Amino acid sequence: MSSSQTWKKVAWRSPSNIALIKYWGKYGRQLPRNPSISMTLKNCYTETEMEYRFGNVSNGPVLDFRFQGKHDEIFAARLMHYLDDISSEKPFLRNLEMKVSSSNSFPHSAGVASSASSMSAFVLCMLVAESEIIGVEKDEEEFLKEASSFSRLASGSAARSLYGGFVIWGESAFIPHSSSKYALPVTEVSPVFRTYRDAVMIVSSKKKTMASTRGHKLMEDHPFAQERYGQARVNLSRMIEILRNGDQMGFAELLEHEALTLHSLMMSSIPGYIEIKANTINIIDRIREYREKSGVPLAFTLDAGPNVHILYPEEDKEEVIYFIKHQLKDLCENKKWIDDEMGTGPERLI
Repeated sequence: MSSSQTWKKVAWRSPSNIALIKYWGKYGRQLPRNPSISMTLKNCYTETEMEYRFGNVSNGPVLDFRFQGKHDEIFAARLMHYLDDISSEKPFLRNLEMKVSSSNSFPHSAGVASSASSMSAFVLCMLVAESEIIGVEKDEEEFLKEASSFSRLASGSAARSLYGGFVIWGESAFIPHSSSKYALPVTEVSPVFRTYRDAVMIVSSKKKTMASTRGHKLMEDHPFAQERYGQARVNLSRMIEILRNGDQMGFAELLEHEALTLHSLMMSSIPGYIEIKANTINIIDRIREYREKSGVPLAFTLDAGPNVHILYPEEDKEEVIYFIKHQLKDLCENKKWIDDEMGTGPERLI
């Protein structure tokens, strides 16, 4: 590794994802208590640009971080804590200066995992910088696996944002080489699921009652923890089979069961807490009523907040958009919702 006075630049766009089979509960160094499967999004992403210079500092890293053009000291502190955590594995960081600028394509607190997209975008930039500094390039498979692993250390769900389509994170006997240390794409997927879309109903943009980090921690003493971990593994094997055989109604049933299970775990924690709102339930009721009457296989899922993700086939887009505009939009905060679809994964911009 050689010192340089020259600033270099790299930029990545990395997507968010929505979990279909949820993980809730961690152990060790950001490892999941049960495996999860997610769908990568396309239009909800973070773009991160990193200017870096190596060798001019000896007690680094040095970080100047801006979000949407403004200094964000809270997120900068989170990044510095992360960089300190991995510095023994990435010693080049101690001699690195960074100017990082990040922006999201979606509103903050929109029911979309911003930590997944932002942390994975940052890690991708960091690893490219490392490769250029030490002069060693990895092949794409090795690079993405390492990026997934280091993204996991920054934010668990970020591990799944390194690939497009459906992604598994956690060990499963049904997916060869699956691991709790990194995510992998699910490759055996029926054509009916390869063009699924995601409409995000913004019920509330307010900060959640309980930070996800603390929610995961509450699972350590949760009365139903072990039952849940076993259930999740069974549900994951069912979801893998559903994705392979194209059972859309089975997909809807399992997707919604997982979403409601996640929130039941929150409510039955000690202390218990409630993230869903009245209009979350109203939207769920209308989705189920519409599906029963129309036969359109749309289905809902939830993240750890009150906002509702509606997953449905591309071929039903016109009908579903009409339904959203006429029956659901008025239940959203300021009538806001996000129209998204399945994405193909990160993209290098510079």
